[in-house]
Amino acid sequence: MNKLQIHFAAEVLHQGGIIAYPTESVYGFGCDPQNESAILALLKLKKRSAKRGLILIASSIEQLSPYIADLNDELFNKVDHTWPGPTTWLLPPGKNSTFFLRGEHSLQAVRVSNHPAVINLCNKFGGAIVSTSANITNRPSAKTALHVHQQFHGKLDYILKGNVGGLKKPCEIRNGLNSHIVRSSD
Repeated sequence: MNKLQIHFAAEVLHQGGIIAYPTESVYGFGCDPQNESAILALLKLKKRSAKRGLILIASSIEQLSPYIADLNDELFNKVDHTWPGPTTWLLPPGKNSTFFLRGEHSLQAVRVSNHPAVINLCNKFGGAIVSTSANITNRPSAKTALHVHQQFHGKLDYILKGNVGGLKKPCEIRNGLNSHIVRSSD
């Protein structure tokens, strides 16, 4: 993956497109979280109900700030301890967190990644992006660009080629209000 590929992927996001990109454990689908049409197209591609909500992924907590409420010191220290890294937190929503991002949930799912492709992509895009596994809902997630291409040829605007991280299972999800593990990565 080079700077030109990252630049092109970010431009596709700005234009309302859907991309696939490597994350910590699987390939993810992404789009601009402020583009409702792109989110709806992504949900249709995955055959996923909008009620389930989506994760936002970023290179820094600052990129997530429009989508999460101000965190008190205790909550900030809790999430900051795991970031950057493969832990997704469910946190109180901010002003830009919409139904299409949260679904029927009262909390917004967010992660600050340590994956180089995600970091570079979010920095070039200039903010957080939607992150959901590259698959049809309830089917196995793609682990390579080739798998994404085979399953979704002609249905995506761009596939950012690269290696997924070393995690064997999707990232852990924790509830920030009570620290309960919603999905384990074990």
